[in-house]
Amino acid sequence: MGVESSNVGAVEEAVQGWQDGIEGRIKGLQTGSYARILKIARKPSKQEFRQTVIVCGIGMLVLGFIGFVMLWAMDTLLPDFFSWLTN
Repeated sequence: MGVESSNVGAVEEAVQGWQDGIEGRIKGLQTGSYARILKIARKPSKQEFRQTVIVCGIGMLVLGFIGFVMLWAMDTLLPDFFSWLTN
C-alpha cells in the first residue's frame, strides 16, 4: 500500500493542466487591452480618494431622497393611483 499503487500521477497531471490553463490566461492579459490599463493605473492620492467618496456619498443621498419622495407619494399623495402596484 505504498505510493506506487495510488493515482498520484493522474492527480498531479490534472493539477498541472489547471495550472497551465491559468498561467496561459494570465499571459494573455499581458498583451491585451487590460495590460495597458494596468500599466497606467496608479493608487489615488488622499485628496482624490476623499473627493471620490464625497461625490459617491452625495449621489447615494440624492438617490435615497428620490426613493423616499416616491414612497411618500405612493403612500400619502396618490395612494389610489398606485394601489394597482402594491396589490
